[in-house]
Amino acid sequence: MAEQKIFAGPRIRRIRSGLNLTQTAMAEELGISASYLNLIERNQRPLTVQLLLKLATTYKLDLDELQGVGDETLHAQLKEAFSDPLLVGEIPDRTELIEFTEATPNVASAMVKLYRGYRESLERLSGLSSMMAEEGSDAVKTAARLPVDEMRQALEQRSSYIPAIEHAATKMLKLMDKSDGLMAGLKKWLLKEQGLAVQVLPVEAMPDWRRRFDRHSNRLHISERLSPADQIQEVALEVALLAEGDLIDEEVSFLKLTSDEAKRLARFEFARLLALAIMMPYEKFYTTAKRLRYDINVLRSRFGVTFAQATWRLTMLQRNGQSAPQFFVMETDAAGNRIRRGGANGFPVTRFGGDCPKLIVHQAFGSPGQIFAEKVITPQEAEFVVLGRTIEGLRSGYLDRPHRTALLIGFDTTYAKEIIYGDGLVGALSLPPVEIGPGCRLCERPGCISRAHPPLTRPLGLDEMVRGVSAFDFQ
Repeated sequence: MAEQKIFAGPRIRRIRSGLNLTQTAMAEELGISASYLNLIERNQRPLTVQLLLKLATTYKLDLDELQGVGDETLHAQLKEAFSDPLLVGEIPDRTELIEFTEATPNVASAMVKLYRGYRESLERLSGLSSMMAEEGSDAVKTAARLPVDEMRQALEQRSSYIPAIEHAATKMLKLMDKSDGLMAGLKKWLLKEQGLAVQVLPVEAMPDWRRRFDRHSNRLHISERLSPADQIQEVALEVALLAEGDLIDEEVSFLKLTSDEAKRLARFEFARLLALAIMMPYEKFYTTAKRLRYDINVLRSRFGVTFAQATWRLTMLQRNGQSAPQFFVMETDAAGNRIRRGGANGFPVTRFGGDCPKLIVHQAFGSPGQIFAEKVITPQEAEFVVLGRTIEGLRSGYLDRPHRTALLIGFDTTYAKEIIYGDGLVGALSLPPVEIGPGCRLCERPGCISRAHPPLTRPLGLDEMVRGVSAFDFQ
């Protein structure tokens, strides 16, 4: 078998320099000529296995170090640095990168550290820019955001109670014949006012749609994958767009959105709120909710709606002169993606946050359909009662993976006595609140075992002699 040739001149030269040896002195100790050692250091002669063993025994060296094991990791890290858009194309030849790593590994390692520091600085700046944008700073231009993000941020900052929406819903309900139920009343209105017939179609006929208007047959098609309550909401949403399109456009204009796509998305959100107001008339829902101490499961049964629909309706009960708890809601999926946020006075981002991995909404996916409740406290000592519960999406077939999201429902502990979910969570005998933060990037709570990211506002800990319980230590 042929003997493996190992060229490691730069490493030999680095070892010799570290030992303060001349080429002549090292050659004598290894039993070779100085000229041969010179050729080895210039990578013009390979290291044989016998010479490797002689180096290892003479200078107590690690064979892996002599053979360059570990350089591949450094080379991969350096390759990542030079693939950055700022440096791409600077070193097009892979061989040149390998030679640089082998010839000056300390310099290469230092460059990797410098690149990591550069990337960390960029992430800090990006996170701080997002934080400033959430607080209303003009430092980040809204044009840089996606339309859906612009729409969501605008809606999250305003109250879910909209007087014009409630007035329109009350007016429409008075004009409808609901003697045979709300769905029948909505269908009669569409047929009489718009000449539209409503038809529920099977999955194979509507594989990709919840609701579809067919202009040729003048029919509104609804998917059978929707629950009965969701079918009513889709029909009510269509009624809202047709009957109160001008009102919805006016509400959209108040948001001062910059793109047509964001405005179109906002139209559907306002139409959804109007549909909920039609399904759960304000006065009846308000008095019933107050009497039931805002028990969402009982409310959904009483009004024939879904858990999610009843929950969002609770955020809309803020009519002047009526006292109602200020609920806020966030919908998220199992991956942590925020789908929708809102509240009686907007979603309380500055007081509550909503991105903490310790929030109970993430635990809800482990027990679908069960309501979890606990008291939490923020770094600013604000206390809330929060609930977490999963909600089912479209009905799925046997071969489909069910789509499931979860709702986080919260309210200030000052309302705990009025709401059934506050029982046992507030008072002298209650358990201490769970300490949450605004989100790992902005949270400075030490010793958090749930931390997923280091805080942007604090430097990382550099003491190699200490390791905390968190995945990221910081000063």
